[in-house]
Amino acid sequence: MSKSKRLLELMQTVNRKKKFTVGELAREFGVSRRTILRDLQELGELGVPLYSEVGPSGGYQVLNERILPPIAFREEEAVALFFASHALRHYSNLPFEGEAQTALQKFYHYMSGEVRDRIDEMKNRVDFVIPERTAGAPYLQALLDASVLQKVIRIGYRTAGGVSERDIQPIGIYASSGLWYCPAYCFLRGSVRLFRCDRIASVSDQAPNRQALDLSQIHLGNWEGAFPETEKYIPCRVALTEEGVRVCQAELGRRTLIQIREDGSGAVDGTIPVSELPYFATLFIGLGNDAEVLEPPELIELMKKKLQALLEKYSAK
Repeated sequence: MSKSKRLLELMQTVNRKKKFTVGELAREFGVSRRTILRDLQELGELGVPLYSEVGPSGGYQVLNERILPPIAFREEEAVALFFASHALRHYSNLPFEGEAQTALQKFYHYMSGEVRDRIDEMKNRVDFVIPERTAGAPYLQALLDASVLQKVIRIGYRTAGGVSERDIQPIGIYASSGLWYCPAYCFLRGSVRLFRCDRIASVSDQAPNRQALDLSQIHLGNWEGAFPETEKYIPCRVALTEEGVRVCQAELGRRTLIQIREDGSGAVDGTIPVSELPYFATLFIGLGNDAEVLEPPELIELMKKKLQALLEKYSAK
């Protein structure tokens, strides 16, 4: 076996193993211990993060930041991966944001000059536009990790009444119209709730006396309706102009059923939680003539009170 092939197979082997010794590798590859030591030194110089322990039970292990073996991409595949990452640049926050940027730089750096010129030209010819959002979502990685590990976390969540603490078990995260959302089991409500990630003010592992649920079969494709509702919901119908449809799609995402007509106008027709009436009142007031709330009467009455308070505020000036 040539040295280059042995180094490649050695990289793949040590990435698979949690811990290993020089003797084990020497026997597996049929070479001397000295040869394996030289090979491990070269892997370290190439960037494989090896850690050695001395003593009778010592050996080597690869640290968490493992290096993948070289992968050969065709030109079109490399360009496609570049633009898949490039498409996300308008989001103010991303999970693996730093890693995505360095991966993009590596792709670009090792491409031929001809391919780089092609990418430079394409960057000015194709874009993936999303609504511009100024609110940050700095805890995407923590939410994603908690969903994968099925871990309960404590968050500080901003609502109209201020920041409240919630113990949640995230199911995943997804982006819609420039905003990030996290469906999660909320221990306060006893059911699954959808959280806006930019409203999460803090994340902590301190969730005492909370036993994680088995949510292994619940994911982003089936979380809606996964648990029986304990909160009171009421019917909501709102007529929308074309502009009202656009705003509600961007603001509400998947949480509310929006029906769209052929002319672009539409309606909200579904149910909303009673606890979120203040949020919907503010949303539909902001839409002005682009939204007409038909029901529930509780929402209409709350909007009247908010508008009256606003009128009084400016009448006094």
